Amino acid sequence: MRTPLKIILLGLPGSGKSTFGRLIARKLNFAFVDLDQVIETETGKKIREIFQEEGEGKFRELESQYLEKVLNGVEGFVLATGGGTPCFNDNMDLINQKGISVYLEVSLEEIFRRLHKDEGGKRPLFAGLDEGEMILKLKNLLAEREYFYNQAKIKLSGDDVSTEHLISELIGYF
Repeated sequence: MRTPLKIILLGLPGSGKSTFGRLIARKLNFAFVDLDQVIETETGKKIREIFQEEGEGKFRELESQYLEKVLNGVEGFVLATGGGTPCFNDNMDLINQKGISVYLEVSLEEIFRRLHKDEGGKRPLFAGLDEGEMILKLKNLLAEREYFYNQAKIKLSGDDVSTEHLISELIGYF
């Protein structure tokens, strides 16, 4: 019996993991799972509340716990992780053991544009930051996290990666 295909999307906040993940899942007729939504559903708290009330350390513990739970599921799916998910608690090793990791590498300028336009304030790591601080935070996050992102099995670069491009990259894994 062939193992169900599990596609795990990685990248900075604003790189398009959730948006792109939904498109890919629909195109492949797979379930779409957003790890942050899983955490919120399971804990009954918004990610922002967990950060504020219990701190980032507790959030990272919960994130690892629910990542493992999702990855151990028997169904195939497309999973959008949080931007920091691969960087803590050996999560990147687990991701690569359980599925096909895909790094969505998007320019910092494009990520800033997306976050600034849409929801930078909704994300705990960017709450209360002005434009300059947000840009600096993005640069620092990339410097800290790129090592982990570059361990992905597939790397897609560009600000407008097409669904068709990703599907063609994935064909070899079917």
